[in-house]
Amino acid sequence: MSENPMRAIRIEKVVINIGVGEPGERLEKAETMLTRIVKTITGKEYKPVRTVAKKKIPKWGIRPGLQIGVKLTLRGQDAEKFLRAAFEAVENKISERSFDQQGNFSFGIHEYIDLPGIKYDPRIGIFGMDVCVSLERPGYRVKRRKVRRAKVGKTHLITKDEAIAFVKDKFGVEVI
Repeated sequence: MSENPMRAIRIEKVVINIGVGEPGERLEKAETMLTRIVKTITGKEYKPVRTVAKKKIPKWGIRPGLQIGVKLTLRGQDAEKFLRAAFEAVENKISERSFDQQGNFSFGIHEYIDLPGIKYDPRIGIFGMDVCVSLERPGYRVKRRKVRRAKVGKTHLITKDEAIAFVKDKFGVEVI
């Protein structure tokens, strides 16, 4: 018997985030570095989006509306290519605590030079990044469509165990 194709898990998106904590030159360096990394791995040019502070933290000099980070969203084959390189950067090991109850997971890369094929640039310096992955099944469109929007059924949701099994099978990652 063949497995139901509607139960197959796939990558919805991969979001790469670099939090700089201040506007200015460091933010621009992080933006160019993120563009360069993604172009090296995927072969395509992407433009990162700047993220904005929502809370006021006077001790750090942060106020609402201040641009303090950059992020980039990848989908499809590019997301998968980047994810393979990101797993290689963390030695194909991630913690079980990285997974949430909806099957999504996140992990951090300490230094961008850990990614394969990326060289250190002294003009940019060292930045780390967060990689957040959302998983979905066919049929998840019902929660995003404009007309007759609905919730995804309870039995169709991705569990933490299913997400862990997907990452182990598809990418050969060891979940600790």
